[in-house]
Amino acid sequence: MTINVFHLGITDEDLKGAELAIVPGDPARVERIARLMDNPVHLHSVREYTTWRAEIAGKPVIVCSTGIGGPSTSIAVEELSQLGIRTFLRVGTTGSIQKDIPAGDMIVTNGSVRLDGASTHFAPLEFPAVANFECTQALVESVRAAEMPCHIGITASSDTFYPGQERYDTRTGHVIRQFRGSMEEWQSLGVLNYEMESATLLTMCAALGLRAGCVAAVIVNRTSQEIPDESKIAACEATAIKVVVDAAARLLK
Repeated sequence: MTINVFHLGITDEDLKGAELAIVPGDPARVERIARLMDNPVHLHSVREYTTWRAEIAGKPVIVCSTGIGGPSTSIAVEELSQLGIRTFLRVGTTGSIQKDIPAGDMIVTNGSVRLDGASTHFAPLEFPAVANFECTQALVESVRAAEMPCHIGITASSDTFYPGQERYDTRTGHVIRQFRGSMEEWQSLGVLNYEMESATLLTMCAALGLRAGCVAAVIVNRTSQEIPDESKIAACEATAIKVVVDAAARLLK
């Protein structure tokens, strides 16, 4: 019996038995990731969800965008898991908040500060947002094999890009009291960076018995500037994509 899902527009037959998915946020990255593997095939595109299938050493791999933030990520993960995916590797870009992590370096998240709301629909806040060890190990090995600086640690994962990450460059410049001074606090606790999906992904997968790992390319260091250097973003993204494909290959051996 064919399994259909509500949002992604694909079925279990489309996966050809795939159990591993690479999940970037940006739909535009999906094809680029898939074409680094063998036999890339476009499956479907709807809203923020673009899905391709490819192969590594004859084994099928799904690449599916999640869109920005926890709610849309949770939909992609839930529906892919219904279709048979058991391992999720997130790849993206990020802003570091520690002075010693410059643009171009790679961050592998082994746990996230749950500043989102979606993760609370899967487990209470006392439940940790932690990455799977095997996924983390594969990502770290892949970053090091690429001879890139690798930082392993905790990420602050926020539902919002502006107030939740304590950005004041907005129309009003207003940040509610809860988040004023929050970046300094995360820095003092050794948090490496901000992004918007890992808390939901890691909490959800840990709670549901799935595996997940996260790697992100640093495109800006927020201790020195807020706006990334556009000339460096493409190279950062390309490196992160190569890393996540290599990590997928390691996990499929």
